[in-house]
Amino acid sequence: MDNNKSARIITSVRRYFLTAAMLAGMQLAAAGQANDWVRRDSTVWGIRNGMVVGLWPAAIENLKQGANGGPRGLFRIGYEYMGIVYHINYIAVEPVVNGRIEFSEISPSASDGKWGKLMWVSDTFNTADAVGMYVQIEKFANGAHPYLKLSISRNRPEELCIEVFHHPDSAPMERCGITATMGNYSRLRKLYLKDSVVNSRVLYAGYNGIGFIEKAPYSAGNIRVDQHGDFIVAATPDESFAELAAWPQQPAYWMRWNWRYRPFYMLTQYWRKEKNGADVTLQVRVNGRAKYWNGGGKDPKNYIDIPGGPSFENFELREKYVPGQRFYFGLTRKTAEELLSL
Repeated sequence: MDNNKSARIITSVRRYFLTAAMLAGMQLAAAGQANDWVRRDSTVWGIRNGMVVGLWPAAIENLKQGANGGPRGLFRIGYEYMGIVYHINYIAVEPVVNGRIEFSEISPSASDGKWGKLMWVSDTFNTADAVGMYVQIEKFANGAHPYLKLSISRNRPEELCIEVFHHPDSAPMERCGITATMGNYSRLRKLYLKDSVVNSRVLYAGYNGIGFIEKAPYSAGNIRVDQHGDFIVAATPDESFAELAAWPQQPAYWMRWNWRYRPFYMLTQYWRKEKNGADVTLQVRVNGRAKYWNGGGKDPKNYIDIPGGPSFENFELREKYVPGQRFYFGLTRKTAEELLSL
């Protein structure tokens, strides 16, 4: 693809962002609800005291001048509290066709051949109790062509509802994974299952490589059920706040200070699946890392250890693809025990 055509595509995507954001802002203001919602620029939206979502090329946390919030092909997931938004995680889209999985953050874009599928807002909506948008994703090389409906409810401000659909030209998807990809930032190590709490330091004991490590997923029978009968699984750090916020005083860590935990509070992260929409194939899937991600290079000298040992990186609920399937990703200042009523 020539450079002029690539530039036109990217400019068009940015124009989509801006138009959708302006429409959403006008709709919310007309409804008298604007003070509850967070809107900072053409690609960032959310709710106060709760969830904030961003799309490339925006950064939802102002780390440094000119920052774009990280890789393309990922939703930026943040949390707003006391007027400050912190970037907590990313969410990736991982469709599977004929057994072949693709990863939205490293699958090359057809526009310029660089890593990361382009995503853009095609429509926005609001009701008395919720606000949201439809997010389009360029077609994957395996033929999958999903799109998502994202929404945040005023009644559940700490949750992002994610609904998955596909375009008519999409290849049949066996699964369309929606996965939280940056658990290492919060050093998530405790996974709260139905009858046990799995610790990543124990599960991945002895592992010190630069790549991912993964064990078998956990079936629906291992997932907790809340007071409404919905499936819910939570993950938290296993450290105190002081330990989590500390940062090794070594030059290699100073150069990668973006991995230092910056919020002044701790969060529980969780996935929820409504009982009426759950399939028998429902599973909890996690993997782990012992070193922080560094762009996929192979030289171990370019990586730094995660303080304290391996933690969970990807964290998701997965099931067979059904159009309109719905998952909820949550960030809450409640402890896991409070969230799960343990």
